[in-house]
Amino acid sequence: RGNIMLTYLINGLTLGSVYALAAVGYSTVFGTLRLINFAHSTVYAFGSIMSWVALGVFNWPVLPSIVFAMAASAVLNCLINILSLAPIRKKQGVGISAMVATIGVSFMIQSILEIIFGSEYKRFPSFFDFGRVEFGDYSLGSQQLIITGVALLMMVVLIFIIQKTPAGLEMRAVEQNSKAAKICGVKVNSVISLAFILAGASAAIAGALIGGYYQMVSPSMGSMTGLKAFAAAVLGGIGSVPGAIIGGLVIGCCEIFGTALIGGEITDSIPFIILFLVLMIKPTGFFGKTTITKV
Repeated sequence: RGNIMLTYLINGLTLGSVYALAAVGYSTVFGTLRLINFAHSTVYAFGSIMSWVALGVFNWPVLPSIVFAMAASAVLNCLINILSLAPIRKKQGVGISAMVATIGVSFMIQSILEIIFGSEYKRFPSFFDFGRVEFGDYSLGSQQLIITGVALLMMVVLIFIIQKTPAGLEMRAVEQNSKAAKICGVKVNSVISLAFILAGASAAIAGALIGGYYQMVSPSMGSMTGLKAFAAAVLGGIGSVPGAIIGGLVIGCCEIFGTALIGGEITDSIPFIILFLVLMIKPTGFFGKTTITKV
């Protein structure tokens, strides 16, 4: 009984770490722009497909393949900002216009991917399955260890960049007051581009990890995962990177335990049930802050 519960917990942390890594992208962009980038889920799928192209088509080694996917996704995310969001900001459009624009861009990118690669699932090569690792009486899959370890490492790197570097300081300054930051000499557009680069790179890593874990990818794979990652970001407090991490881990564990105890029929609804219950008690999420609008 204890081994079964431990297995559920490890599976939950593995799945939750991927949700958390994807959720960090939502929170990074929101923390800088106060905008939900609904194209983030498609960037996640794009990163996974780019990993598949590098690994399965070009037969590149693992590390260059993931770096290629990260770079391609970062460029795509920057293009989303430059081509669809920057013009809206320049004309001082309302926030809802930008969010609707990202939804449209998401469908457009998914359609382009389906035209190029087809809508069916592609077999993703298993690039990090080295058998099982023994811990006394319990054995753990190497895939789970690598996914959780890589995801947590990347999240630590992102937190370090945001909290401990000059670029991160500028991102936090733009979050507080973009006009004041610009007056102080901060290149606001460059800071926004950095936020999209970090979000795109994190989405690509999450896509590559989950593609290797399930050994399949498709242009539509980001739809449900993106929604769950968004739920994780809101649960943790949208705009808070540590909150996104905690939210992703909580949702991943609740999904695995809920599926095991109740059944697979409600698997996809569990994250949103948890989100609904938590937001009833704390509308700002675990680490969210109540903002005051001055009039």
